[in-house]
Amino acid sequence: MTDPVSLNVTDIDIDAIAGAGGRVAVIVTPDGRMDQGARRANRLTRGALARMIEGGVIAKMKPGEVTSLAWPAGMKAEALDVLCLARNAKADDLRRAGVTLGKIKGEAGLLVLAGSVRQPADLMLGLLLRAYEFNTHKTEEAKPNGAVTCMVSKPEAIDVQAVQAIAEGVFFTRDLVSEPANHLTTSEFAARIEAMKKLGLKVTVLEEPELKKLGMGALLSVGHGSASPSKVAIMQWQGGDKGTAPLALVGKGVVFDTGGISLKPAAGMEEMTMDMGGAGVVAGVMRTLALRKARANVVGIVGLVENMPSDRATRPGDVVTSMKGDTIEVINTDAEGRLVLADILWYAQEKFAPSAMIDLATLTGAVIIGLGHENAGVFSNDDALCNKFLKAAGAEGEGAWRLPLGEAYDKKLKSRIADMQNVGGRPAGSITAAQFLQRFVKEGTPWIHLDIAGVALIKEDSPYAPKGATGWGVMALNRLITDQFEG
Repeated sequence: MTDPVSLNVTDIDIDAIAGAGGRVAVIVTPDGRMDQGARRANRLTRGALARMIEGGVIAKMKPGEVTSLAWPAGMKAEALDVLCLARNAKADDLRRAGVTLGKIKGEAGLLVLAGSVRQPADLMLGLLLRAYEFNTHKTEEAKPNGAVTCMVSKPEAIDVQAVQAIAEGVFFTRDLVSEPANHLTTSEFAARIEAMKKLGLKVTVLEEPELKKLGMGALLSVGHGSASPSKVAIMQWQGGDKGTAPLALVGKGVVFDTGGISLKPAAGMEEMTMDMGGAGVVAGVMRTLALRKARANVVGIVGLVENMPSDRATRPGDVVTSMKGDTIEVINTDAEGRLVLADILWYAQEKFAPSAMIDLATLTGAVIIGLGHENAGVFSNDDALCNKFLKAAGAEGEGAWRLPLGEAYDKKLKSRIADMQNVGGRPAGSITAAQFLQRFVKEGTPWIHLDIAGVALIKEDSPYAPKGATGWGVMALNRLITDQFEG
């Protein structure tokens, strides 16, 4: 996988500034005050920073922005990066500054003098998240990825392991979403999950014979047309009190979605390598929890399938039977993700009796029409849990917007020949998809459905990532677990 930049946190050593190679970053407040590191850099550069302040450069900068001096006199560094940050800078300003540093970090390393920053972990996290590139399949020689040293006043107070764990979980998700389908098959996906046993996760992979015994006819119907076997991977992290019911995270893992017999248009179909984005987020969260040794019980369950047309593929009009026992008329084989989730949602409840359940899926194009690429669609049967998630997502800068559920939408799923049909028509397509999933949530189980079709992979830079896979959701769910589920 793509590894985050090497991060070293040390005590402040201003004597090291003059001889530091690569880039050096210092902090100046919006009103022009320099901290200890900036004052030393100012003396080394014979007052260059003071002249910058007097010239009004800093006053014109927004909090979190960076301006750079190339090859500063009196220093070995190739650039001096000046961050505009208040002493009590908020998390989003700190992360924004980190993101900017991550963009310009370069190959020769970076020294960040953050002695005046009260929450340097946010600065470091922004930097690590943005210093990402998926180049696994490029034949050109990889460029060196310079290490980062962050000098702070109290290095022992910073949980570097937690910062790196979040970055690694996000990168794991981004890599999975970025992988082409001929490389990330259902078997390869399962193998990458199984490799996380070394981190302390308990991993079980259910194969097709076991899925048939369990009665997962909905999930299995999606993969009928593919040569890749359908699988369900279960990841368990037992970091909380023994006997405490776990939080269940459930993810759609369609490694490629042609639409099946209801074939998608050719234009843009190459992006359907990302249709396993929900499973990718679940895997990334579980990796983060294991790496930071979270004090919570969490189970991650992902359904891994490929939706292909063939002589064995499920047809429009077919009726399949879910693990719950409900029958489903398949009106559109391109509405396959909800069939996968239906069975693994039911399995999660039958097997683990979770305290709460959150599913993630690149489920509908309709959510992109409604919310664009700024917010994931949020649906829930529990106001308290939903509000806690929205608060966590807001704290992490990951856009999320709640949409309604209701009986009128549910009626659109009525089938003439089965218990339900898998689509409810074009109007309110994201809502009727959520209504379908709610039918597989037991009474009394707090549940959230996250439709991440618009935020999993985008065609321009996002706040924490270059264009492409974002890793959206790993940070928000990790924050939710930290705040609400850890003992």
